[in-house]
Amino acid sequence: MTAQPDATTASVAAPGPAPAVRTTTRSARARRRAAQLVGGLVLYAASIALLVHTGLGNMPWDVLSQGVARQVGWSLGTVTIVLSVLILLAWWPLRQRPGIGTVANVVLIGVLIDPFLALLDRLPEGLPLAARVGMVLAGIALNGVASALYIGARLGPGPRDGLMTGLVARTGWPVGPVRIAIEVIVVAVGWLLGGTLGFATLAYALGIGPLIHWLLPRLTVPVPPAVAVAEPVEPGEGR
Repeated sequence: MTAQPDATTASVAAPGPAPAVRTTTRSARARRRAAQLVGGLVLYAASIALLVHTGLGNMPWDVLSQGVARQVGWSLGTVTIVLSVLILLAWWPLRQRPGIGTVANVVLIGVLIDPFLALLDRLPEGLPLAARVGMVLAGIALNGVASALYIGARLGPGPRDGLMTGLVARTGWPVGPVRIAIEVIVVAVGWLLGGTLGFATLAYALGIGPLIHWLLPRLTVPVPPAVAVAEPVEPGEGR
């Protein structure tokens, strides 16, 4: 007589492949997060270069970076890296902990700004104002995508965002006023040092928040609830 499989045994054995499925899902999620991290940082550097090249104004922190660069004679990328490292040192008393994305942010953005600027310098000189305004709008849109990709990867806040969230955590003040205060100080100091403040700075300040707000839910990597609690999406712009 041929033995028939027991129904109970069959039902217990059936879920066997599940761990492999879960492992595959985790692996796919990890690859997506890594790709978003790198892709977002590359696009972020490109967006910075676009605004700087127009001469119509920089993002708030880049007003400071450009001002320092003009005073010390270093490249914009070098100053960006140095300022990022100094900002990370300020994390220590604020008890902030960097992630792999934080370190990648410092290195990739700083290293790529100068090559992107060199590439844009090959464009014809004396571009008409309409073309430069178009580059500003393209740079802001690109920065919105880059920020949503980077933040949505959930691999650690950028140095500047970490400074903001650290101050919020230590003081108990609302995010909005803290962020505004930091950026006003940064822009003022950068402008006094010779950084470019203009139409693009204002357009960025007004447009980037709503743009990230719309894009972030669409580009955030879905994670299990337990991971989402441990790795919340940080507010800010990815820097």
